[in-house]
Amino acid sequence: MPETQSQILSAASETSLMAVYIRAMESQRPDALIKDEKAVALVAQMSDEFARFEQIPMNDALKVMRNLATREYDRQARDFLARHPDAVVVHIGCGLDSRFERVDNGQVEWYDLDLPEVIELRRKLYGDEGERHHLLGCSVLDNAWLEAVSVHRQRPFLFLAEVVLVYLEQEQVKSLVLRLRDRFPGAELVFDACSPLHVWVANRQTASSKLKVHLQWGIWHGQEVEKWGASTPGAASTSGAASTSGAASTSGTASTPGAAIRLLDEWGYFDEPEPRLAPLRWLRPLEAAIRTSRIYHFQLGQAGGI
Repeated sequence: MPETQSQILSAASETSLMAVYIRAMESQRPDALIKDEKAVALVAQMSDEFARFEQIPMNDALKVMRNLATREYDRQARDFLARHPDAVVVHIGCGLDSRFERVDNGQVEWYDLDLPEVIELRRKLYGDEGERHHLLGCSVLDNAWLEAVSVHRQRPFLFLAEVVLVYLEQEQVKSLVLRLRDRFPGAELVFDACSPLHVWVANRQTASSKLKVHLQWGIWHGQEVEKWGASTPGAASTSGAASTSGAASTSGTASTPGAAIRLLDEWGYFDEPEPRLAPLRWLRPLEAAIRTSRIYHFQLGQAGGI
């Protein structure tokens, strides 16, 4: 017997469905931060199943922040594709997002990566793969997906990890970053992270709730990840993201060519004026101190260096 829409949606986590719903509602605003037509179509097609989210109180500021972060990831992808039109992009922890459709330039080779059950759900809701759009069902910690995308290793690579790495332990994150650097030298990686203080606070808040997933990893600054590159024998350590003039500060002596990890830039909710966050501008100093969430953009080694 064919699965009903309700049966299909029951396989999805509330978090994934909520994210789709938030993007769909945002897309229909005249001042929309993002346009996700696929989310709009899915919510319209399964309106009865998504109707329950209308009854759930949702903080408007949190919805705006979530959409701002999504827009920033889209911007990072478009910027990379403007510099490397024939690049390969791997969206780690893709969930039910449809970023490929939003940023496709007609040349990119795109991989959506998530756990097998999530990818199976994507197939049911969105359809199968396309000529340049591929689905990979496995853990980010599994080497199988690395082997699969390595067939393009001569092309520029961008890895996007949206709301994923915070759920891994530090050694797992470090191992992943170094594997990406060593296998795809010169690749760029974009991910979000919060401070260790926020990890502690967030886990305290969820300890008494029904949520079973807790944050595992946090950093205060991107320079902490840069130092992982310096752990390679003979590699130079780097410190500091690119300044407003475009220069990056470095320290250290002889380096293994291509081994360094370099912070290119980072983004936070209050870094630039956003009219829809105007009522919360007073939180800017607090956010700067606590660093609840920032998006970091790194270059992993140097192409042809290792």
